[in-house]
Order: sequence, then structure tokens, then C-alpha cells
Amino acid sequence: MAVWLVVSVTVTFTLDLPAQEKAGKQYPNPYTGSYKNLMVLMPEQVQTTMLSARSVFGGCSYCHVIEDWPNDSKPKKAIGRMMMSMVNEINAKFGDGKVHVTCYTCHRGEVTPLMKAPEAADGAAKQ
Repeated sequence: MAVWLVVSVTVTFTLDLPAQEKAGKQYPNPYTGSYKNLMVLMPEQVQTTMLSARSVFGGCSYCHVIEDWPNDSKPKKAIGRMMMSMVNEINAKFGDGKVHVTCYTCHRGEVTPLMKAPEAADGAAKQ
């Protein structure tokens, strides 16, 4: 499942690059060179995490200043870091080293997390 997500998100990102070029936009590739200003993620986690976040938030510019990736001037970037720290803390409390919750656990592909439990599926026992 995780491999499928990485492949599909990578393909989406790759297909979007020609569209940027046609529109006359040339954004710097955030995955080349060394990373600066990492506070929560390890370098090997950056590409997978950012591609997943991009699919929810619609693009890198939601959190980042495109011309200056390490720039912290956008408040959404600080919120994203807090959320990633929260997910890491929750998973660490299980003590088994496994991933039990992810951003998807609450966001379900939406910018605003769900604030109530999803409706029970038809035929599910109600308590």
C-alpha cells in the first residue's frame, strides 16, 4: 500500500512539471542538493512526506516560499511541523516502533481534519 502511494504521488509530481514549464513557471526542485532547516523530518523522509502533503494541500506553496524552501515566513509551515511532531509523539507512545497513526488518520485527504466520526457503514452494528 505504501509503495503504491509513493509511486502514484511521484508520478503525479513528475507529470506536473511539464505543466509548470508550459505555464512559463520554472520552480526549483526541492529534492536536489542538501536540505536546510529540517526540524522534524529526517532527510530520507522529506520527499515521501512532502509529496503526500502536496496531494492534500494542492501544492508546495501552501506552506513554502517556492524560491526559498528553508524560509519559515509562512505560518502554515509551522503548523505542519507541529502536526508532524504530534504524529511522531503519538506513534512513539505505542513503544513498538510501528506507525499507528499518520496525517491521513484525521485529514482523510482533506485540508481540514474531520471533527466527528465517519458514519457507520450500512449493515454495521450500532451501539
